[in-house]
Amino acid sequence: MVEPGAERVGTVAPFIRIEGVGKRFGSFRAVENVNLTIDRGEIFSLLGGSGCGKTTLLRMLAGFEMPTEGRIFIDGQDMAGIPAYERPVNMMFQSYALFPHMSVAKNVGYGLKHEPMTGPQRADRVREMLDLVQLGPYAERRPHQISGGQRQRVALARALARAPKLLLLDEPLAALDKKLREHTQFELMNIQEKTGVTFVVVTHDQEEAMILSSRVAVMDKGRIRQVGSPTEVYEYPASRFVADFIGQATFFDGVVRSVEGPVAGVEVGALGLEVQARAVPGLVAGQAVTMALRPEKIEIMRERPEGPNVVAGAVEDLGYFGNHSIYKVRLPGGEILSVLSANARRVGESGRVAVWEDSVWMRFDPAAVILLTE
Repeated sequence: MVEPGAERVGTVAPFIRIEGVGKRFGSFRAVENVNLTIDRGEIFSLLGGSGCGKTTLLRMLAGFEMPTEGRIFIDGQDMAGIPAYERPVNMMFQSYALFPHMSVAKNVGYGLKHEPMTGPQRADRVREMLDLVQLGPYAERRPHQISGGQRQRVALARALARAPKLLLLDEPLAALDKKLREHTQFELMNIQEKTGVTFVVVTHDQEEAMILSSRVAVMDKGRIRQVGSPTEVYEYPASRFVADFIGQATFFDGVVRSVEGPVAGVEVGALGLEVQARAVPGLVAGQAVTMALRPEKIEIMRERPEGPNVVAGAVEDLGYFGNHSIYKVRLPGGEILSVLSANARRVGESGRVAVWEDSVWMRFDPAAVILLTE
């Protein structure tokens, strides 16, 4: 598990190195003591809610804002005092900012006007970028004559046309509908792989960050709370904040009663049992912990199963989502536990695991339990 804000140790120097960076606007601290490294060729996401500092950090990378303290290095070069137009960076804005009176081709080629290129070279570069985003046949159309997803690709082609070493994407898919957003996520990944350009993405959408990214930094109140791969931050959150922000979870207070090798016994009053859980480093008997359970890690059934971590309840509410159903199960102590059950078969109402007011049993594996000490 990667600790919050930790840098990775390797033999290759990081492409981006952020050292103790902070940014103040008057008395407000938008970013505070951020230490971070990003490798060349990564798709790296800055993930967090509104006002967490992610866009401010992105703007400091771009050169639109200067750090109040700390340093930023891009490809080994200190960015202190280097204006945005001299950085090996381009930025794709959330609004796309396309010129409505220009054709798709002219929009893509706009940033090449002052590059040391001949007219034919610029035309070749524009064609190359349009082919990359599969918009060659739309070169002469205006932005209003193409779809939202196509406008997003025009903006991406324009951002890549100058061959930046680093591309910054600020909420790049926020304007797209859900189905188009999911499709475009994979297109972005394919384009990044073809170009090899390092992408840094700002998003509040956890699913988008999980799908796109090789690594994610979860931010809160100007600080980085955890850095890691999508699997690391989801399966091994470093704090309750991260566990709550990434995905869904139900939280319970508990007290450690025993630690035997990789297994800890945790008394959880709300469940009325001693839960068997995978121990985390430094855990000791008598320690207060928070236990988190992801809804998809819990099995729900009519009959009492064998094994540890079995609890009874009654279905208070349920929601059908097509590919899965969510059950809200009231426990004997009154708490509500969310359980996700895949709808693996095409069935009617009678084929559900349970319906309203049904008594059910739930079981979860010790390895599925997340124990949090902060």
